[in-house]
Amino acid sequence: MIIRTPRRLHLGLIDPSATLGRRFGSLGVALEGGYEIKLIESDGLEIIAEGEDRDTVEAVVRRMNSAYETGVNYIVEVRRAIPRHVGLGSTTQLSLAVAAGIAKLRNLKVSIEELARVLGRGRNGGAGVYSFAYGGFVIDGGVRNGLPPLIFRENFPEEWAFLLVIPELKPGLDEEEEKPVMASVTGRADVAMEISHRILLGLLPALKERDVKTFGEHLSAIQRLVGKHFEPYQGGEFREDVKLVLDFLAEKTYGHGQSSWGPTVYGLILRSDFGRLSAEARDYLREHGIKAKVELGLPNNTGAEIIGESAFLERLIRSVGG
Repeated sequence: MIIRTPRRLHLGLIDPSATLGRRFGSLGVALEGGYEIKLIESDGLEIIAEGEDRDTVEAVVRRMNSAYETGVNYIVEVRRAIPRHVGLGSTTQLSLAVAAGIAKLRNLKVSIEELARVLGRGRNGGAGVYSFAYGGFVIDGGVRNGLPPLIFRENFPEEWAFLLVIPELKPGLDEEEEKPVMASVTGRADVAMEISHRILLGLLPALKERDVKTFGEHLSAIQRLVGKHFEPYQGGEFREDVKLVLDFLAEKTYGHGQSSWGPTVYGLILRSDFGRLSAEARDYLREHGIKAKVELGLPNNTGAEIIGESAFLERLIRSVGG
């Protein structure tokens, strides 16, 4: 069995203060190029993965067995991975991939949302969970008791894309490091109100009307506002060490921001402009002595997929033959 996941681009949190009784509220978009996992039954547990991915896989296998008695006899191979702690949602995507694969093998009739609750995912926001489950652009309704509800989901325009820049800098906070931050951050009610206003009467209408310029303008404004909630923890609206890259993205793209704790930053572009803009970005990075990966972030509007090994091989053969 093969499981493929999206990557998750985090576009911000609305209200850390729970002004209306619900805390956070997250925005995200699913991108192609996440994990590819091979999962098969075996006589014992064998995990073919590196570093933290290995620990995550083992923890999920054991949690699933504890919750559903699914056993621990699997071979789990991580064939393609999302880099850890760069702001692209690695832990949630890998955790749900393994859990969903086990559930499929064992014919369990459980939803992705239920698996997320069992695994303790989505405690601070549902963008990663819903990106995995449904793809596209998603907004959750804030945390009250457990996983927040999905309140908006829309296909992201196929002609839009993101210019992703992943600098070789200090990783973003891991889950243990962010726990005290997320527990203590309060934010500002006036900022949460402005973010909400821009989402409802700016970002979402522009998405519905496929107006990339207006969508990007509101996205940039929302990102700066979200940064005000977290200024005490990261030294400014954004990380100081990505400022030069953000300056480039602010000038060259429709909208820009920092995904989660970074260091990944992004710019909203038309897919057709990636070749030109990626070349300009690489020149800019070289001129400023910044080491970074420049990648194309294409929207994923379907979410994760689970396919049998034979079906996967048939697809591969057809693609090569074509």
